[in-house]
Amino acid sequence: MFYRDSENIYRVTELDAFPWLVHGFGTRHCDIPARFAQLATLKQIHSSSCVAAEGRAGLLGEGDALIENQPGSVVAVRTADCIPILLVDERRRAVAAVHAGWRGTVARIASDAVAAMGRRFGTRTEDLHAAIGPGIGKCCYEVGAEVAAQFGWQGREHIDLGAANRRQLEEAGVTPDRIYASYLCTKCRAEEFDSFRRDQAAAGRMYSFAGIR
Repeated sequence: MFYRDSENIYRVTELDAFPWLVHGFGTRHCDIPARFAQLATLKQIHSSSCVAAEGRAGLLGEGDALIENQPGSVVAVRTADCIPILLVDERRRAVAAVHAGWRGTVARIASDAVAAMGRRFGTRTEDLHAAIGPGIGKCCYEVGAEVAAQFGWQGREHIDLGAANRRQLEEAGVTPDRIYASYLCTKCRAEEFDSFRRDQAAAGRMYSFAGIR
């Protein structure tokens, strides 16, 4: 279950059970980079590329998912309508932060991040938890025929990016009841979230993060 804490960060009750984990989905009202000395990010390119942070901080190149298992490190992605996803391996104590826009979703970035954790850390899907954070909802995400066709639709259509990524996680083997979705639309909730669709060039970016204490 998602809840907003006193610091204007959304967290997941089920993930709070792991004392070694730091995690959250920032709103437009908090400065996440100021909180962590060892914060790793990427130049996001709407791809299926996954990068291993390996204890490094700062901008670690191009890609759309960061994976990590080093204590003291935090990985993050930035969004303003795209879907942020956090993956947590409860057994290996490894995490991933994933950025899934429509291109990344079509490229299957979520399932690729699961596979990358398996290769790098020996993660088993039965040990994974996945949190799908605030992003543009189906209510507000109408796309043209060209984009809709990538999801198997014809003509203009409202696309549910969160649901599409949930399906990918389930197909990758993540247990359905360990997938937690916020169902919070960034475009609808202007008081809380940045939205590129709503604010265009004036939109800021929000950080979603996971790390190991």
